[in-house]
Amino acid sequence: MQEVMVLDGGFSTQLATHVNDTIDGDPLWTARFLVTNPNAIISTHLDFLKAGADIILTNTYQASIDGFSKYMNITEEESLDIFSKAVDYAKEAVNLYKKDIENKANVINANPLIAGSIGPYGACLHDASEYSGKYCSNVTEEFLINWHRPRIQKLIDNGVHILAIETIPCKQEAEALIKLLKEYPNSKAWLSFSCCNDGKSIADGTNFQQIAMQCYRKALPKQILAIGVNCTAPQNVTKLLKGINENNKQEFVPLVVYPNSGEKYTIENGWIIKDEECSLHEFIYEWLTLGVRYIGGCCRTNATDIKKIRLEVEKWKRN
Repeated sequence: MQEVMVLDGGFSTQLATHVNDTIDGDPLWTARFLVTNPNAIISTHLDFLKAGADIILTNTYQASIDGFSKYMNITEEESLDIFSKAVDYAKEAVNLYKKDIENKANVINANPLIAGSIGPYGACLHDASEYSGKYCSNVTEEFLINWHRPRIQKLIDNGVHILAIETIPCKQEAEALIKLLKEYPNSKAWLSFSCCNDGKSIADGTNFQQIAMQCYRKALPKQILAIGVNCTAPQNVTKLLKGINENNKQEFVPLVVYPNSGEKYTIENGWIIKDEECSLHEFIYEWLTLGVRYIGGCCRTNATDIKKIRLEVEKWKRN
């Protein structure tokens, strides 16, 4: 059976424990801190490693050349250098973690990996369009490929082990990224979508299972490590994933899931917990049984959540 890998959690949520500055609402979001507070970035990565993460993601989800140029008034070359630093900070956290555990026995995540986070074009527009995909009707496949290429190139050049292509809201961008990945045949990635609350569609209305499997099969053989969903409510995940492996006896398709905490966001009150909402921890056993092999958390999840996920994964392995 393929090994289950535990991912990290919501970077902004954990980062907030290390900084006093406002994170949400900043057009660069957490990426600004790659320049202004590298130590906080390293500490955040380290928190997730100590919690049991097998894979940490670089803090580059909302990082872009045009975003850095516009909001930090720096050149393209300087912007790309920030991507290099993002990988360096993740590596530094891994090095610190390995020093911390070198005399400890039975450490489960003794050799953590680094995934280069690639968020959608919409995330960098800073208008929440990564949750609708509305921009995809206004851009070409060629534009999306050219926009993503330098980010992916820089992360690969600086030694990430995996690419985490995440929160993709539309069919066109997913297809563009699969096409772009073929330029890097030695690199592997997972592909994770931003989905609607109907339990069947990605954000632009395309059927999730159809586009996910289409991308999985169109990619170079074994280049896509997993397909799945992130940044969605935990209670929607099973409906989205159910049937991918049960209805596909010829091949096992590894799945990736890192949902939000289960809280709901409202403009008036921000993030709130509703009594009827379910915590992501309640579903872990179910998701693993469906074929999830990469599991972590997204918005509003922190290192404590990752520790709980690690415990649930180890429990599932023993059964």
